[in-house]
Amino acid sequence: MSDATTHLLLPYILAAQAQKHVTHNEALRILDGLVQLSVLDRDLTAPPGSPADGDRYIVGSGATGDWAGWDLNVALWTDGAWMRLPPRTGWRAWIEDEGLLLVYDGAGWVGTTPAALQNMALLGVGTTADASNPFSAKLNAALWTAKTVAEGGTGDLFYTMNKEAAGDDLGLTLQTGFVTKALVGLFGSDRFRLAVSADGSTFFDGLSVDNATGIVDQPRLPRFKAYTNYDNYVGVGTWTKIGLNNTDYNDQGAFDAANNHFVAPVDGTYLFGATLLYKINASATARMRGRIVLNGTTEIRGSLGEISATHVSLATAIWLQTMVPLTAGDTVELQGYFRVADGYFAADQTSFWGCKVG
Repeated sequence: MSDATTHLLLPYILAAQAQKHVTHNEALRILDGLVQLSVLDRDLTAPPGSPADGDRYIVGSGATGDWAGWDLNVALWTDGAWMRLPPRTGWRAWIEDEGLLLVYDGAGWVGTTPAALQNMALLGVGTTADASNPFSAKLNAALWTAKTVAEGGTGDLFYTMNKEAAGDDLGLTLQTGFVTKALVGLFGSDRFRLAVSADGSTFFDGLSVDNATGIVDQPRLPRFKAYTNYDNYVGVGTWTKIGLNNTDYNDQGAFDAANNHFVAPVDGTYLFGATLLYKINASATARMRGRIVLNGTTEIRGSLGEISATHVSLATAIWLQTMVPLTAGDTVELQGYFRVADGYFAADQTSFWGCKVG
């Protein structure tokens, strides 16, 4: 019969043994050192200078001094001496200075975190996952980084998302207070969309890319083209707003036909252009001018144009174009002017257009 237990090597009290308390206390000492094993460090190769009673260490490889030959063993300081506790397969130890749980596998101390997690039903990081969100995370930062070539990787990183059919949805939902404010992805088709919302129910597409052609569309871009369906009479020597009572298109209703001007819906840089076609009243010696005006009074730099030669009715025209930064609410209008003789700006071919470009 052995004189020690199989796993922890606790000494048995033998029959007719004298001073049984010594053997009993030795077994308690070993139990006290190993049960709920927690060590201060696992990297030291030499005993610390002033250990406290009960201090425990996993001895590092290449140990010296009192620990020589104890590599990977548990060293317990008790009753003024170091006790060697050789590990067995399956022993677990908490490493206090690393906050790490290790297990002895028969050859060394290894991490207890599994190398692979497969077919998990739920995973919650900092929060609780549920059936609607099988993977849930509550955190302030996340990092994905490529496995380098030196680590056996390629240096690349791809994040792949997949949907079953073109009519399904695939994308990112961006929320504030759990109210959806933006969608980015493939929603209801394979066109790439970026849509925004103020209330989480009504969405506006700010960007759409045709997956078959790569053509980019900005469905909500402020843009218009307005024209007049009547001849605008302009007298001599007075800048006059051109009446533009019709639009070929008017995205977001930014052109106010009732007041014959464009109203900037948002801050930004805008491009404007115009065509002014001359129509004679009494004399072809009229001198025709045109300009694009900010807020009814300020001529936008670069927009002034004039033709001074003898005009040909329904043939002589001025083309204007300029770019200007606007603040939401600014108005932009087209004005015409005659000197020497009055005249008309002709119906249908007198037009004004613009769009946001930045």
